Amino acid sequence: MPVEFLTDTQKSDYGQFAGELSPVELARYFHLDDKDRTLIDKRRGDYNRIGMALQLGTVRFLGAFLPNPIDVPDSVKMFVSQQLGITDLTSLPRYVTREATRLEHTAIIRQHYDYRDFNDPPWRFRLSRLLYARAWTSSERPSLLFDVASHWLISNKVLLPGITTLERLISQIRDRTATRLWSTLACLPRQGQKAALAKLIETSEDNRISPLEQLQQGPSTCQRPIIHCCT
Repeated sequence: MPVEFLTDTQKSDYGQFAGELSPVELARYFHLDDKDRTLIDKRRGDYNRIGMALQLGTVRFLGAFLPNPIDVPDSVKMFVSQQLGITDLTSLPRYVTREATRLEHTAIIRQHYDYRDFNDPPWRFRLSRLLYARAWTSSERPSLLFDVASHWLISNKVLLPGITTLERLISQIRDRTATRLWSTLACLPRQGQKAALAKLIETSEDNRISPLEQLQQGPSTCQRPIIHCCT
């Protein structure tokens, strides 16, 4: 099957914010509990504390760290800053100017909250097994399998891989299940049935159209029904 099957919305939303978050989403992913506050309060400077808090909430919500950690909706910034008691956000852009600090915070979050890479065993294998089972037992579209895979990765704290990596994985799995299906179907007919099926595709010098092609053609003429009238 073609590798590219995603919608434009799926491509644009993958690992990115699609707009403002709802109050429920803010409370679920960006609420800072005691463990979060203990880790964040160790940072020096308001912009470092807010920046780290934004990275923590972002990876919970998106399953990925952003190249620009402060490129988040305004509702997120306000929700996080209010919890930290920080009212002045003018210094926040300083957070992206110190790449070493940003990467250090990323590493700390990954270590303290057990985030794993996609290729770390056994996560790729587990996801492949899940997708294979769904592809074999259902006729779900590949775009739906992509959403299933993304949600599974986020819920299991596995960082999202590149979008093409996930596309190729789903395409390969669907190809495997299709090959298995055709192999299974090919073993079902008995010898006599196979011979009958083979005759359906046979042609001759006098007739280049096989019986199968004739069956696939629609009627070429429409015969009017004969109506018998009783007097």
